[in-house]
Amino acid sequence: MSFMASMFGTEKPVIGMLHLQPLPGDPLYYPGGSVSRVIDAAKRDLEALQSGGVDGILITNELSMPYEQHVSAVTLAAMGHVIGALAADFSTPWGAEAIYDGDATIELCAAVEAQFTRCNFCGAWAGDLGLINRDFAHTMRRRAALRLDDLKMFHFITSEGEVYLNDRSTPDIADSLVFNCLPDALVIGGSAAGRGASGELADEVRARVGDMPVVCGTGCRENTVADVFSHYDGAFVGTCLKRDGKLDAPVEAERVARFMAAARAARGE
Repeated sequence: MSFMASMFGTEKPVIGMLHLQPLPGDPLYYPGGSVSRVIDAAKRDLEALQSGGVDGILITNELSMPYEQHVSAVTLAAMGHVIGALAADFSTPWGAEAIYDGDATIELCAAVEAQFTRCNFCGAWAGDLGLINRDFAHTMRRRAALRLDDLKMFHFITSEGEVYLNDRSTPDIADSLVFNCLPDALVIGGSAAGRGASGELADEVRARVGDMPVVCGTGCRENTVADVFSHYDGAFVGTCLKRDGKLDAPVEAERVARFMAAARAARGE
């Protein structure tokens, strides 16, 4: 049994995204931002995701746009406060991510006792937000110092809007990342939230990384989940579970339930 089955109860989990509303310090928080409203929205989304039957939940600062390369202390503090307010309501395995900052993500996971996480932990990337140069050796030493021995780490090997700064193929990157960085799972995303990842690319990566789980990071929908599961070991799912399929809209329990019915059918359950 892999850690996926042990943690999520299935080898092909659907990990629902709980996107926090803009937080203090975020440009979109003003005017009229309120942490109490962020908590209320998060509670509603958590209830919808869990009642709809997702296998896991990842909490992220998805609406902290534009994303920071080094996440501000106020953002981490706000995320910790919001997640703490949700703590009594979790009935599903859950994780946390401070987007774009692997070190901040590790700190957050230590503070809130997350079970898993996902991030651009490794590599050098270029995109609209500039150059991102990850010092993964430092990240792993911080993880060791915080004794996050059981924290499962999902590594993006493609990024939403950034390109890897070398001329190697994605399967080559995955191969060396597995050797050098010891991930628990790999994530392939599309060009942005809600945009589909390539099944063909997943097959090429899988051929190089053996039994390492390869998870779809973006764009999995109710009508594509069967195809996605034919290539991937599960999926992170967010935008399509929201009202009208909009990134900043609330999660709707009936959308989650329909998606999970399709996912269970794709898994042969």
